[in-house]
Amino acid sequence: MRIRNSVVVITGASSGIGRATALRFASKGARLVLAARGAESLEEAARECRKRGGKAIAVPTDMTDVAKVEELGARAVKEFGRLDVWVNNAAVGAFGLLTEIPPKDFQRVLDVNISGYVNGARAALPRLRARGSGTLINVASIVSEIPLPYSAAYSISKAAVRALSVSLRSELAREGADGVHVCTVLPATIDTPFYQNAANYTGRRPMAMPPVYTPERVAKAVVRLVDHPRRETVAGGLAGRLLVLQHKAAPGAVEAATARQVDTRQLSRRQPAPLTSGNLYRASQAIRKTSTGGGWHGRRRTAQRLIGAAAVVAAAAVALRKRLG
Repeated sequence: MRIRNSVVVITGASSGIGRATALRFASKGARLVLAARGAESLEEAARECRKRGGKAIAVPTDMTDVAKVEELGARAVKEFGRLDVWVNNAAVGAFGLLTEIPPKDFQRVLDVNISGYVNGARAALPRLRARGSGTLINVASIVSEIPLPYSAAYSISKAAVRALSVSLRSELAREGADGVHVCTVLPATIDTPFYQNAANYTGRRPMAMPPVYTPERVAKAVVRLVDHPRRETVAGGLAGRLLVLQHKAAPGAVEAATARQVDTRQLSRRQPAPLTSGNLYRASQAIRKTSTGGGWHGRRRTAQRLIGAAAVVAAAAVALRKRLG
């Protein structure tokens, strides 16, 4: 599919991965329909896209509202005549032990991250099938392969997104809709405002656990899928791919090591944080209008050393297991 003049809907487009993806599509001349809850930051993202050479409109949308999501799909066709690509990206998170997160907040993460993607697929697929071509891209996470402690709701939701993509591909294959593609992106740790905006019931400040990659790397992977569709792709350098392979080879060792990393490197022991529902029920107010990142980029060099050491340890563990039979 040619990206220039293609019509692309992106949810969660006001910050982070969604905003970076919108800007990359804009620089290639796409026509964009941007969705998120925060009208002000969303309109700013649309203005940035127009400066990059794309056409863009902002459509404030809560992805849990079925009618509003259907209106989002209809708006794309009304404004630009068709729909070519839909990027499901809007997501929220909650840090805390399973027994400490209020049930209402836990359910809200599932509603946004799972039902929101389902609603997006319901709006996108009939329009793509009617044209006989197009791409639905679901942004999941590396935690769909290696779920994390203190992030049960988010991990569950991203595993569900991965399963959703598989189910949709099967349905399309049954129909013989060969021109419509469903792709899943598994980002590693990405430098976005997610950690500042998530609900938090740990009493500790959440941080991006190294290695940390830029949202532009994920955006590049998303845009590439339009030209070269793949079932799944890991976004975020060698670290993410190594982690997936290591988990398949030695799941117990990797899960134990990851748990320790989360407890020491993702949740600060020095910086307390208030209990908060974050942006679960309302748009984030502290999004930096001209940035896609969350301020975690300074960790990259140290992170590479850490992941290198982890890879060596995991490889040794696998070798030992094989030796012991």
